[in-house]
Amino acid sequence: MAPDADKLRLRKSVLSSGQPGIDDHGREETIDRLVTLKSLSGNEVCIDGVIYDITSFDHPGGETIRVFGGNDATIQYKMIHPYHTAKHLEKMKVVGRVPDYVSEYKWDTDFEREMKKEVFKIVHRGKEFGTTGYFVRATAYIFVFLVLQFQWMQQTSFPLAIVYGISMAFIGLNVQHDANHGAASKRVWVNDLLGLGADWIGGSKYLWMEKHWTHHTYTNHRDLDPDGLAAEPFLLFNDYDLLSPKRAPYHAFQAFYFVLVLAGYWISSVVDFPMIYNLQDRGTLEVGIRLDNDWIQSKRKYGFGLRLLYLFCNVAVPLYNDFSLVTLAQINVMGIAGSLTLGLLFTLSHNFDGANRDPTKPVRETGEPVCWFKSQVETSSTYGGFVAGCLTGGLNFQIEHHLFPRMSSAWYPYIAPTVRRVCEKHGVKYTYFPYLWQNMYSTFKYTHEVGNGSHWKNNPFKGET
Repeated sequence: MAPDADKLRLRKSVLSSGQPGIDDHGREETIDRLVTLKSLSGNEVCIDGVIYDITSFDHPGGETIRVFGGNDATIQYKMIHPYHTAKHLEKMKVVGRVPDYVSEYKWDTDFEREMKKEVFKIVHRGKEFGTTGYFVRATAYIFVFLVLQFQWMQQTSFPLAIVYGISMAFIGLNVQHDANHGAASKRVWVNDLLGLGADWIGGSKYLWMEKHWTHHTYTNHRDLDPDGLAAEPFLLFNDYDLLSPKRAPYHAFQAFYFVLVLAGYWISSVVDFPMIYNLQDRGTLEVGIRLDNDWIQSKRKYGFGLRLLYLFCNVAVPLYNDFSLVTLAQINVMGIAGSLTLGLLFTLSHNFDGANRDPTKPVRETGEPVCWFKSQVETSSTYGGFVAGCLTGGLNFQIEHHLFPRMSSAWYPYIAPTVRRVCEKHGVKYTYFPYLWQNMYSTFKYTHEVGNGSHWKNNPFKGET
C-alpha cells in the first residue's frame, strides 16, 4: 500500500461528485466552497484538505477536537486515532475543501504500518487505557499531594515547600498528563476530572491542551513547535546558523544558567493573568495556531476561576497565616521545586546530543514530505525503565509516548522493546539512555553546543559536526 493511500481514497470519495448534491456516502455535497486555512471558522477543522463542520458533532472521545476549531487538524486527528480510516470521518459534515492542500508529513508508510501492527499485538484495541496499576499510582500521588497541601495551608516551611513542589510536579507527570491525552480512561468524565490536575498545580487544563497537543503535532519543528521556542530569547534549543538574529552573545553561556531559567517557570506562568484570562497560550498563538473559537472562549471562566482558587490555597492562605518575607521565600521555593522537576524532565526529552532538531529539513530541500512516525522517534529519547516510568508517569518512554500519545503510560514499558526492534529493522534512529543522568548530561552538552554554535563553526555550510 502506498504512503497516504487512505488520504487518497478519502479525497477521491469527497471529490467524486462534480456538482453540489449527495456524495457517494450519502452526505450533503458542498465541495463548491473553496477556502484557505486562514479563513476557516471556529467550528470547522481541516483534515487532509477537506473541511468539516464540527458544530453538532458528538465526538465519542470528548471535546478535544474543539480545541483546534479553525485549524488544520490533520495530524492531531491521525495521531489520536491510530486505527483511522476514511470511514471514520463520515460522521462529520463536509462543508468544503482547501485546494492544493499540502502537508510536510506523510502517513501510512511501511514503518508506520509495521509499528502499529507489532505494538497492537501487545496492546489490543480498546485496552490501551489506564490499567489498575496506573490508577493505584495516580491515587497515591493525589493522596500525598492533598496531605501536603493541607499541611501547607496550616503552616509553611522550607522542607515542606520542596516536598510539596515536587508533589505538584508528580501530579503533572502521573495524573493530568495521561488524562489530558484522553489515555487514562475510555470514560470521558474520568479524563476530564483527572485532567483538572493541571489546574490543581497552577497550570491550566485548557492551556496545556493547546500547547502540548501542538508540540506533539510538530515535535522539534523549528517554526511550529511551541516548546522549542518557549524559552527564547533566554535559551536557544533550535540550532540557528551563526548569523541568525536570534543568536546573542550570552547564549554561549546558556548551559551555565539553563537551570535558572527553568526554575523561573512557575513564577512567570502562574501570575500571567492575561494568558489565563484569554485562555490562549501565547507560544501556540505565535506559531500560527488559532485559539479564538467559541469552545475555548466558553471555558475562560473556568480556567480563570481555577487559577484564582490555586492562588488562594497556595499563596494567599500562607501569607494570611504569616505575612513575612520568609513565607514569601517559601512560596517561591515551592514553585522552584516544581518547576525544576517538570522542566528538566520535559526538556531532556527532545533536546539531547543527536536529536533531530529540524525534522522537516528534507521537505525544504527536496519537496518530499517526511514520515511523521519516523520524525517522532528521531526527535525524542527514552531512558530508564519501569521504575523511572512509575516516577515520571511513563514520560521516560518519550519515544513510545510520541508514537502512541493516546495510549496510557502504563503500557510503555511493555511496548518499548518492540518499538526499538521495529525502529532498528527500518533504520530509524532510536535513542536510549540506560540512566537519567546520561540523558541529562547529553542535554546539557547539546544546550552548550547550540549556544556557542559549535556545530556551525565545524561545518558552516550545514551546521553539522
